[in-house]
Amino acid sequence: MLTSDAPQWFLRSFVRSAVGAGATADTDAIETIGQSLLERWADENRHFHNLRHLASVLHRVDELAEETHEPDLVRLAAWYHGAVFNAERKVADASQGGEQTTASAVLAHEELIGLGVPTRAAARVAALVNAIVRHAPDPTDFDAAVLNDADLAMLAAEPQRYKDYKSAVRAEYAHIPAEDYLRARIRVIERLLARRSLFLSPMGAAWEEPARQNLDMELHRLRKEQAKLGSA
Repeated sequence: MLTSDAPQWFLRSFVRSAVGAGATADTDAIETIGQSLLERWADENRHFHNLRHLASVLHRVDELAEETHEPDLVRLAAWYHGAVFNAERKVADASQGGEQTTASAVLAHEELIGLGVPTRAAARVAALVNAIVRHAPDPTDFDAAVLNDADLAMLAAEPQRYKDYKSAVRAEYAHIPAEDYLRARIRVIERLLARRSLFLSPMGAAWEEPARQNLDMELHRLRKEQAKLGSA
């Protein structure tokens, strides 16, 4: 997707959130940063962590906004949570979902400070980004819980959308041999299913059962594929 094709609400949303977070830069400067973020999300190598995913996370944050303390900071964290993305780095640690969130947090802090966002707010956005590196934020941190739930909401999608999600994730890992991918993906799913709760916010709790059903079915399929490869 070309950024010129991205709906205009993206930039309007980024400007509103930045201003709400205390940015003192003019609208043109804020839009310039927003446009650079859109270009990152629109990279042709992003099959899942792309503009569609960004839109979905922002939508889910809006759904859960009543449960947040600082919704504009959570929205900014959504913009930055996967801003730095390199598919090749996924090989090193696929269990992190491929998002270089630490680098994304650094980018968030630097760019938001540059826009005049107060130091505390910029640092908080960076902390929120880092909090979902492994999707295990402090459950007492309501803003981090909402960001976590918004990012994981796709796990609770209806079967066809979940199937599309699995295909898109695999496409992002296309450079990884099947055996290595299966092992890494199985590890990710097992770690998720081992948690007491996938979703931490009260409203997000409604996604728990369908998400676990999707993950259970995927894990079963992946283990069958792994067994076939092992017997080949």
